[in-house]
Amino acid sequence: MIRRKEQFNEAKELSISHEIRVRFNETDPLGIVWHGYYITYFEDGREAFGRHHGLSYLDIFDSGFTTPIVKSTCEHKLSLRYGDVGRIETTIVDTPAAKMIYRYVIYDANNEIACTGETVQVFLDKNGDLMLTNPPFYEEWKRKVGLTK
Repeated sequence: MIRRKEQFNEAKELSISHEIRVRFNETDPLGIVWHGYYITYFEDGREAFGRHHGLSYLDIFDSGFTTPIVKSTCEHKLSLRYGDVGRIETTIVDTPAAKMIYRYVIYDANNEIACTGETVQVFLDKNGDLMLTNPPFYEEWKRKVGLTK
């Protein structure tokens, strides 16, 4: 089996842990979280990351950019159920490319891994054009948090 070489490294110092509570409407008739809601939990993690580290959706929008998701992966390990309180750890990946990569680990109440995943977001300017280099606000953010010098 050929394994893909890790191109970029997680910036472990730029991580956030956020509690999630499984709501009734997120479950199927058996009380198990429907698989699509894990992507919503990833978004909860990204928003918590942005608020904590100064890179919220509104910060990005106010800088004249949007960051649509162009790729998402999700691997399910254990099921979360209605009423469970879990924890999502969100970490940004340090990459020189004009994109943001986030990695996620969702833990259940027993601290066992329930789900892992990754999302990739690109930068679009206010005209909807793809940015081929990192926008100035993002380069400044990376300098501020110590990812670049």
